[in-house]
Amino acid sequence: MKKMTYSKSGVDIDKEEKAIKEILSNFKYQRKGIGKPLGGHYAGLISFGDYALVLCTDGVGSKVKIASHLKKWNTIGIDCIAMNVNDAICVGAEPLAFVDYLAIDDPLPEITKQIGEGLSKGAEISNISIIGGETASLPEIINGFDLAGTCLGYVKKDKIITGEKIISGDIIIGLKSSGIHSNGYSLVRKVIDYSKVSYRDIIPDNLQINERIGEILLTPTKIYVKEILELIKEINVHGLAHITGGGLKNFLRLNDKVKYIIDNPFEPQPIFKFLQKKGNIEDKEMYKTFNMGMGFSIIINKNDVDESIKILQKYSKSEVKIVGKIEKGSGVSFPNLGLIF
Repeated sequence: MKKMTYSKSGVDIDKEEKAIKEILSNFKYQRKGIGKPLGGHYAGLISFGDYALVLCTDGVGSKVKIASHLKKWNTIGIDCIAMNVNDAICVGAEPLAFVDYLAIDDPLPEITKQIGEGLSKGAEISNISIIGGETASLPEIINGFDLAGTCLGYVKKDKIITGEKIISGDIIIGLKSSGIHSNGYSLVRKVIDYSKVSYRDIIPDNLQINERIGEILLTPTKIYVKEILELIKEINVHGLAHITGGGLKNFLRLNDKVKYIIDNPFEPQPIFKFLQKKGNIEDKEMYKTFNMGMGFSIIINKNDVDESIKILQKYSKSEVKIVGKIEKGSGVSFPNLGLIF
């Protein structure tokens, strides 16, 4: 059986990075004064007096195809909100407001109503307002629909978290994911199609799970806003990473001048093992495509570990634990698996 990869499923992350660099190479003009860019990584920041306004944008991706296959659209709005607010908090910002963009071939009310339900639920969990949006009927361009959005947040300039404070000896705390979240679904769908299983099938009993594959795949992305905002009120956090597309390589977005050692990772949920087995996917491909059980990470001084875990456990519904440490060097290492990125 041939080995499946994300690139063979149609998504080449390395190619995307090169394409993004070409787009960015054209952005030479920068506004001065109020609105001056202040950098960023998961989210962009602009100057606004003593504060920075934060903007980020993202979508649900091809997970929407599974929703349409099962005719269950009431959770993907949560994904859309989550993918944005989880990025906004990575720079220490509190999310404030959201606008959505729905591009659809046929705006059927039964679909849009359920999408709206999910958006509303995600906004409630995140404590943000949905202040507008756009629905575009594009039958000659879109086959099905695409859901995306943009989040606005704010942070005091002296509280911006960039990752530059990360040093050797720091500790990495992980928050467990709710599953696959909203990344890697082109590969997920390719595995399902190739292995000829149905989204309505139940994962084999030896994986100790009794839910249908499609229902597991539609589990909404976990929103980490509450616990992270409470944490940064009390702790001098050095770095925050939302584990999205690119998997555990996402740490390199924070600071690429240190080495991230993940020596106590979460046990991936059964759905990851199922996909890896059915798709004959190598460990390295899994860990650079999916979150593999860890949806969010916090990097702190080792002296702040106990208090940080206490705060996170108080406000988070996710499992919390130390997953690794920072050392001198570069890259991301999983010594137990023999993987280096």
